[in-house]
Amino acid sequence: MPAFSSPAPPTLVHVLRDRALENPHGTAYVFLADGEDDAREISYRHLYAAAAEVAGALRAGHEPGERALLLFPPGLDYVTAFFGCLLAGVVAVPAYPPQDARGLGRLNAIVADAGASIALTTKDLLPLTRSALDAPLEWIAPDAPGTGAAGAGAPSVPGSAADPVAATPEDLAFLQYTSGSTRLPRGVMLTHANLVHNLRAIYESFAGAARDVMVSWLPPYHDMGLIGAILEPLYGGFPGVLMSPLHFLQKPYRWLKAISVHGGTISPSPNFGYELCLRKIDDAQRASLDLSSWRAAVNGAEPVRVETVERFTERFAPAGFGPDAFRPSYGLAEATLLVTADPVGHSVRRFPVEGVSRIACGTARGDQSVVVVDTATLAPAGAGQVGEVWVAGPSVSPGYWGRPTESTALFGATLPDGRGPYLRTGDLGAQDEEGALAVTGRLKDLLILRGRNVYPHDVEGAAERSHPALRPGCAAAFTVPVDGEERLVVVCEVADGADTEAVALAARRAVREECEADVHELVLIPPRTIPKTSSGKIQRRATREAHLSGALSRIGGWRPAGVTAPGAQVPDPPRTPLETLIAGVWAELLGEDEVGIHDDFFASGAQSLLLAQLAVRIEAELPVRVTAGDLFQASTVAKLAGLLESRPLTVDDEQVTGLIARSDNS
Repeated sequence: MPAFSSPAPPTLVHVLRDRALENPHGTAYVFLADGEDDAREISYRHLYAAAAEVAGALRAGHEPGERALLLFPPGLDYVTAFFGCLLAGVVAVPAYPPQDARGLGRLNAIVADAGASIALTTKDLLPLTRSALDAPLEWIAPDAPGTGAAGAGAPSVPGSAADPVAATPEDLAFLQYTSGSTRLPRGVMLTHANLVHNLRAIYESFAGAARDVMVSWLPPYHDMGLIGAILEPLYGGFPGVLMSPLHFLQKPYRWLKAISVHGGTISPSPNFGYELCLRKIDDAQRASLDLSSWRAAVNGAEPVRVETVERFTERFAPAGFGPDAFRPSYGLAEATLLVTADPVGHSVRRFPVEGVSRIACGTARGDQSVVVVDTATLAPAGAGQVGEVWVAGPSVSPGYWGRPTESTALFGATLPDGRGPYLRTGDLGAQDEEGALAVTGRLKDLLILRGRNVYPHDVEGAAERSHPALRPGCAAAFTVPVDGEERLVVVCEVADGADTEAVALAARRAVREECEADVHELVLIPPRTIPKTSSGKIQRRATREAHLSGALSRIGGWRPAGVTAPGAQVPDPPRTPLETLIAGVWAELLGEDEVGIHDDFFASGAQSLLLAQLAVRIEAELPVRVTAGDLFQASTVAKLAGLLESRPLTVDDEQVTGLIARSDNS
């Protein structure tokens, strides 16, 4: 167990105080400001001092229990602000700084739902965030003089009159807002008792080496990134090495380099993070790594894929990555974080579920109870039978902030024999004879095709693996009604410049072979355009709505002959020989059967290369010069035909008829 003075601390306030008193000069956190070499350290003593300054500013005008919005980029300022809230007894509400209008709307919803009266941020973000949010908030920038915290004169060590509030295990520590993939975000209430219990379960599962080091690139605002990668090192008394998620995404090598340089023993990531490393780290970079210290490669937050575990283990074995380092795990915000895992040293398990080999995410940790229930009878399901995952134990939250009815329904479930209360997770899974859990997907996302249960993660994984141009973790599978039957649609992001016909064929074939499901429509869209939550999870419902409304930026794919794209209108046919010529060339370049004369070039998928080809093709058929400026000025067939007709030229009807004939015969 972590080295604490006896008895073990009951709250995180006590944990922070004990670390500052007993190991004041020990390293609490290291933040890699550039993702690599610019390492900024903070000791336990200085962490307590900085947090106490924030707490002093909060206590100057606010009462314990008020809610404070935290808007910080990843870094030590965010960490100290979070602990400052704990020391003041103020309920922290961590959130992503808004990046766009959608993020701003979500943030306003969080502020309103939490009833926040305070907002903490940095001096650089202060002007933008203060003007953008609707709610009247008192703003505090700890790094800016005159805004409340800087220079507040708080003590640098515990033991003065300005000591923290007398926190109890039952006190609310912070609100953990869900990512809001299908609805407005909900605030999961987490008490100090929830946190300390779950942090102990995490420690017993993954820590315990002579010198543990956490390394994390995860977003620090909730569950896995905050509790698993920031609070756990403090609880365990070992350093946490942190970097911005952006630096990881720009160059995945930075994550494994940090593990290698800092001797990381524990480092978590969703499955897609391991996939990015497989795609982006070359042989020369791998040769520079030493991953032999990495004992717990925690894989969670989304379904763990067998092929990812196998390929990553094989690929990085020459760098010292051990065959038993992977720790597939299951957890969720409503249960603080960790629910199931196998401790370090155990081999990765798998077992068949509905004929498919699944990775087992271990058994329940920390005296928690996990049961899979039949979704029809709500009775415990048999071994290997898929049902909804229910969880009970000290890590389970009291419920959602300000939503008593919903909390009772989801956190108060009972089995037919009266056992409970259980948290209904909404996740689907199965357990083996020993109680190990394999997660198959979300109950609300389950696809039923001609009477068969098909899991969207399986379809998405099959499609993504089918061709190197398809981006991992960037696909969504769902169904749409067609002639009274639910049919499968798959939307995938594809790399720029890819052969979309080859990609579409490979993806359809893979889904048919691996999932025994026929794709009704495959939609290929540009990189970074598929709807995702703030934590990077695919929003299948939002993608489906965008597909049905015609809002997706389709650049290729496949659909059966005669099927019109959702949201599309019947194209207006050409009225003149010139319109017929331009429309025929544009349809050919797009790979479409036809285009309407009022269809905008850019809305229908125009890129600079296609526009250049359009101009060249028109010039080859007509005695006129067509420039890129013309296409911007006149961005539909009708407008371009009108522009060209206004110029001194004669359209040769015989020449146009010849082009149409060649197009029909191609």
